[in-house]
Amino acid sequence: MACFCHIFCLIPKLYLSDHGEEVLENCEKNVDLNAEIFHGKASVHVRELDWKDSWPPQEENTSSSKGRYSWTQSEIEELKKASLLLAADVIYSDDLTDAFFSILKKLMLNNPEKVLYLSMEKRYNFSLDDLDVVANGYSHFRSYLITEQADDAGCKQLDSASKPFFIGEQIDLRYIPCYVRNYNRGNDVELWKIKLNHRALS
Repeated sequence: MACFCHIFCLIPKLYLSDHGEEVLENCEKNVDLNAEIFHGKASVHVRELDWKDSWPPQEENTSSSKGRYSWTQSEIEELKKASLLLAADVIYSDDLTDAFFSILKKLMLNNPEKVLYLSMEKRYNFSLDDLDVVANGYSHFRSYLITEQADDAGCKQLDSASKPFFIGEQIDLRYIPCYVRNYNRGNDVELWKIKLNHRALS
């Protein structure tokens, strides 16, 4: 789901976001093609969100002159009230993972309490440092999470001064039906439920 990178949900409004005009145009086409499956009262908005930019966007960057995918101030206020965030296939580069969690923290600091459901597939590369095929991007992603299984492989042991800002719970995919024919999820597809770790903020 490269197009629907992540979705901010505030029924009856859905905000679909990604980065880059061509990608956003493709996202808009997907919305049109799937319009029949949306709730009749739902309205869907495609908006640009560059994780490396500040959030919320500065007022001068939200004007209509910036394009039809810009956020309005009223939409930013609506987004603060969202409780459900969805993200897919966003973990593949350490610097973008850093930027993603930076934006996520700012979004989750707003009430009401928010939950993110993130789907991902581990990406493996040959590492000269390890002289092996490893999923370094996945390890970096896990370093942002504290889980109930603190001794899980891939979860860093962190002291109290550097507690992760997020609590992660991996969801067992065996209990989630697969609706796509001829598709094998494989062992590297994961689904995570992520919340803000309020203890780390105090």
